[in-house]
Amino acid sequence: MTFEYAPAPESRAIVDIKPSYGLFIDGEFVDGHGKSFKSISPSTEEVLAEVAEANDADVDVAVKAARRAYTRVWSKMSGAERGKYLFRIARIIQERAREFAVLESIDNGKPIKETRDVDIPLVAAHFFYYAGWADKLAYALPGNGNNGADPQPLGVAGQVIPWNFPLLMLAWKIAPALACGNTVVLKPAETTPLTALLFAEVCQQADLPAGVVNILTGAGETGRAIVAHPGVDKVAFTGSTDVGRAIAKSVAGTDKRVTLELGGKAANIVFDDAPLDQAIEGIVNGIFFNQGHVCCAGSRLLVQESVADEVIATLKRRMKTLRVGDPLDKNTDIGAINSAEQLAKIRELSDIGEAEGAGRWSPACDLPQTGFWFPPTIFTGVSQAHRIAREEIFGPVLSILTFRTPKEAVEKANNTPFGLSAGIWTDKGSRILWMASQLRAGVVWSNTFNRFDPASPFGGYKESGYGREGGRHGLEAYLR
Repeated sequence: MTFEYAPAPESRAIVDIKPSYGLFIDGEFVDGHGKSFKSISPSTEEVLAEVAEANDADVDVAVKAARRAYTRVWSKMSGAERGKYLFRIARIIQERAREFAVLESIDNGKPIKETRDVDIPLVAAHFFYYAGWADKLAYALPGNGNNGADPQPLGVAGQVIPWNFPLLMLAWKIAPALACGNTVVLKPAETTPLTALLFAEVCQQADLPAGVVNILTGAGETGRAIVAHPGVDKVAFTGSTDVGRAIAKSVAGTDKRVTLELGGKAANIVFDDAPLDQAIEGIVNGIFFNQGHVCCAGSRLLVQESVADEVIATLKRRMKTLRVGDPLDKNTDIGAINSAEQLAKIRELSDIGEAEGAGRWSPACDLPQTGFWFPPTIFTGVSQAHRIAREEIFGPVLSILTFRTPKEAVEKANNTPFGLSAGIWTDKGSRILWMASQLRAGVVWSNTFNRFDPASPFGGYKESGYGREGGRHGLEAYLR
């Protein structure tokens, strides 16, 4: 017997979405000089707000405000004093956690239980973590703690973040930059600007000195203007590999420091001695968490041949229990796809997978009539030649391949231009260590997947970018 879950909607009343938003420059909200654009709820397609677009002139004003704040205030402040501001921001985020969680779900489309239990707690944790580093920078980089030459901040950081984890990516970028004494000009994604603008209010509430953090909304042109501005000393970007390549080209020949966190096509590798029930949950979390809108998603499942049939059958049973629907319902497992554009890409690549001969399967589920939706989907009979096994789909779509030996698993896992993450499921600790040493991935999870901690560095190899965010390593990108 199966039981239906009664709806358990989170209230929208805690969030006050304004009809229009300006840019946050030099501690104040100001009008933008580009064309405004609309932020749309992916689950209902309702217009949430009119948002200002920053043009080149706005970017110039913001960078100059950040430079003033850097030279006059922030870089002159002691690390302990800077840490106090970061602690204050972290506490305010905790106090307003429900407000942030609801707004993130409305604007992004992800389930409230993810924003409430994962995103927002991690955001606060990153600010707490880097607040603790602010007065210990002499010990952050090897050799600098003993010779009296403390590492120095770079200056103004230009940061461009994606739409899949809007507030969490903001925290990954802003917290280490401020802890190290830099100031920031940040652009959120055009489809998910609202929590970044709410964070600007937190900066005001925390009495952060004017100009230390500037939030510029807009699309690609705004991001390009920030990256290209001669007053920007450091560029940090998370997003697609194509845009990352363009950024690398645009800063070539300059003295700007760059970190790029780009796409992925992670292998989630299940051996025949793996704890299968645990592995199934890890597979589901690896690809269906946040609708698969995760750069390190386990989008390629590699299963040892002897247990492949059992794993696929158990996975199908588990997928039938996933609930797709209203992101604000606390029972929802899979929310809305972030945009019509992303939905079209997911559909296109899924249709190609079917046309190339892979077996497509989705559980029966009623999708809402309005909004952008895609059912959790798996493909069996996939070969390494299939496009769905090579290209990043960035949606709830899993390609399943098989292997016989650990060596074959490594070869298939590494047969990708990406190198961001991987997962290993086995009972043997020695096999985990050997596999981890062979896999060309920046993060390797063992008997778990998609787990993050502020103290742990994150980043990739090859076309997944370079540089690390998180942990002590995350400080290095913001220090001279």
